[in-house]
Amino acid sequence: MASIFSRIIAGEIPCHKIAESNDCIAFLDIAPLAIGHCLVVPKREVDRYFDLSDEEITSVNLFAKKIARAIELAIPCKRVGVAVIGLEVPHAHVHLIPLNSVEDINFEREKLDLTSEFLADITTRIREKLT
Repeated sequence: MASIFSRIIAGEIPCHKIAESNDCIAFLDIAPLAIGHCLVVPKREVDRYFDLSDEEITSVNLFAKKIARAIELAIPCKRVGVAVIGLEVPHAHVHLIPLNSVEDINFEREKLDLTSEFLADITTRIREKLT
């Protein structure tokens, strides 16, 4: 069965898409730890991040770098944190999380509950900062 991320990539499930390349997609997390929390996902469904090919990991990381720079310009934060957890969805992905403190990247804390309209606004703000 296709992962939820594969279904998003296929257009079966809507998302707040930031950007897309031939190999990757970036979209907002709908249950974020912080405003602007994005996921960068390779299009090929692979469960474990380190099972991606060297080329795929390079592609994901370079794509994530562009998205992280746009997040830093769009969302007030000290920096953008990066996390690869891999337990939530069986499809490799990278979390990009705007940080003002180490607590902002604590996955055990309560997630934000943001409206679709607010997420759409954040998406637009980040997209506008992509170069």
